[in-house]
Amino acid sequence: MGYMRGSVWKNVDWWTIGLYLILVICGWFSVCGASYDYGEPNFLDITTRAGKQLMWIGYSLGIGFVILMLEDRVYDTYAYLLYGIMILLLFGTIFNPHEIKGSRSWIVLGPVSLQPAEFAKFATALALGKYINEYTFQMQRTRNLITVLGIILLPMALIILQKETGSALVYLSFFLMLYREGMTGTVLFSGICAVVFFIVGLKFSAEIMPDEMTSWGEFSVLTLVILLSSFLVGKYCQRQSPKLAAYIFGIGGGGTLLGALFSNYVIPFNVCHLQLALCGGIVLTLAFFYLRERLRAYFYVILFVVGSGIFFFSTDYVFNQVLEPHQKIRIEVLLGMKDDPAGAGYNVNQSKIAIGSGGLFGKGFLNGTQTKLKYVPEQDTDFIFCTIGEEQGFVGSAFVIFLFMALILRLIVLSERQESRFGRVYGYCVLSIFFFHLFINIGMVLGLTPVIGIPLPFFSYGGSSLWGFTILLFVFLRIDAAREK
Repeated sequence: MGYMRGSVWKNVDWWTIGLYLILVICGWFSVCGASYDYGEPNFLDITTRAGKQLMWIGYSLGIGFVILMLEDRVYDTYAYLLYGIMILLLFGTIFNPHEIKGSRSWIVLGPVSLQPAEFAKFATALALGKYINEYTFQMQRTRNLITVLGIILLPMALIILQKETGSALVYLSFFLMLYREGMTGTVLFSGICAVVFFIVGLKFSAEIMPDEMTSWGEFSVLTLVILLSSFLVGKYCQRQSPKLAAYIFGIGGGGTLLGALFSNYVIPFNVCHLQLALCGGIVLTLAFFYLRERLRAYFYVILFVVGSGIFFFSTDYVFNQVLEPHQKIRIEVLLGMKDDPAGAGYNVNQSKIAIGSGGLFGKGFLNGTQTKLKYVPEQDTDFIFCTIGEEQGFVGSAFVIFLFMALILRLIVLSERQESRFGRVYGYCVLSIFFFHLFINIGMVLGLTPVIGIPLPFFSYGGSSLWGFTILLFVFLRIDAAREK
């Protein structure tokens, strides 16, 4: 046991621990700046938010120490058990009578409130690592891929039922790990297409073409589906049917163009109906070639065309019936469909003002006017980056981003040097989660991404968030320290 402990301290990656400590310290000073009011007790007073954050930092260091002291095989052996416990907690939280800011994602135990969704991330990463590490696992097998997707989507669905959509979307970051482990690029391609279809279809849904019958949104998306299907056929089926891609492009694209011209200048009609018929023809043609040649690529293109149509026409239902009103208005403001500077756009506008007022070097610690006058809601949690921008300016903000990028790059190095697939998978899960939080949080503060309410790692005020990220990181450091075994 003594040798094991000595080897841990010898092999642990101190560069990563150093970055962690710097980020946590910078995060505490940011919480001080965001939450401090003149006349309040000092920062170390436990009744202040800065004092509570400092206490949680102390607990986090203790948690990290305990994690490093445990045997590394614990995380592999009990991965499924930990995942099962977190699933039960997520399920039970749905029926939690305590609702905080419209969300039922918190477990309240007296004065302590915990958010299981923050801790379910590391349990999900462990379960993925253990399953993918199995000897018979192959990403190309449909059964294996379905199981992996189930491990990811189950906690995601439970968190959505808790009305915590932002935390649920974080689980999409695991797909970056799957891509590293051999998931075909078509899945990533389909995801990008889904985002483009959603944005284009929603943003231009209310705009009508000159024929006054056809929606620009539907027309644009269906045109993309037709053109992309011809591209996919040309890329993956060209050897078997060299001219098929050209036929799909010519008939589908040409038919769409002729239909639009006919509708605009001769007899107006909804061109989207013609496009749907062309898509149906593409599906039937590809089905014929699939049955004749038994080439699976035809089947995948069929799935793309049919899936794109189903996804696009279901987005209207999801947007209007599933999303909460505040989520809808945030998306509409982001896409420029509505202007609501006093409502949904207030947070982002005030955040931009705060960051812009910081200039190059900032106003200095505790000197931010936007911060002191509480113009930015949630300025010490989801919008804490605006406090950094106002008090420390462009230089300070760039330094924080540099620290995060150094951490992510270091995690890539650690992940690639793992001797086991379990360690590599878990490492890529960790860095994917950090990257997603960093990109979305800073993006929403700058008005580049929707406001979905996820914290900035190690900076945002809150014990659950800090402990969750600490557990994520230190479990990986413990696995890495034992890689040579």
